[in-house]
Amino acid sequence: MKPYSAACDRNQEPILEVLKEFITSEDKKLLEVGSGTGQHAVFLAPHFKHLEWYTSDVPENHAGIKEWLDEAKIRNIKGPFTFEVGKDEFPKNEFDIVFTANTFHIMSWKECKTLMKSLGQRLTEGAQVFIYGPFKYQGEFTSQSNAEFDVSLKTRNPLSGIRAFEDVVNAMTKNGFSLTKDVEMPANNRILIFMRIDYIK
Repeated sequence: MKPYSAACDRNQEPILEVLKEFITSEDKKLLEVGSGTGQHAVFLAPHFKHLEWYTSDVPENHAGIKEWLDEAKIRNIKGPFTFEVGKDEFPKNEFDIVFTANTFHIMSWKECKTLMKSLGQRLTEGAQVFIYGPFKYQGEFTSQSNAEFDVSLKTRNPLSGIRAFEDVVNAMTKNGFSLTKDVEMPANNRILIFMRIDYIK
């Protein structure tokens, strides 16, 4: 039985509307970091037929992603490729878009910073990064449910937790990105959209 995430079903339509606003016909390759079950790729990729959508995740999630991809048979989805932040080299390709959903609060902050540094080293000017998930602002959670979620995350792994918006923006800025937009999403989530403004050799 293939893996299933109810959260993916709930958030995929709002995520699609944001991606439609920012992805252009000029964009050719998208890397999804942390594809999870594969549901987001299967739902979103058909709406961007001009894009090659590259799924990636840790090896233990590959079987589930393959089940979703094999069943859907969507021509513009590639992978899954192995990419564990802090362990594997950033996938070799010239990506115009990087999309990641619900990964920053699972990874340690050190891993988040490693990913953002890799994005700065590998993406060229004009590339966009979409980071979906919950964030806190000025040290405050945006809802009681997010505060409770943060406690449950830290119970499972003390290095996990909802990240500070300011910390993410500062780290992305340091690595050559500019915040394009902070989009409020349903269920106390956000999409932070960044653009690469200059390329670090």
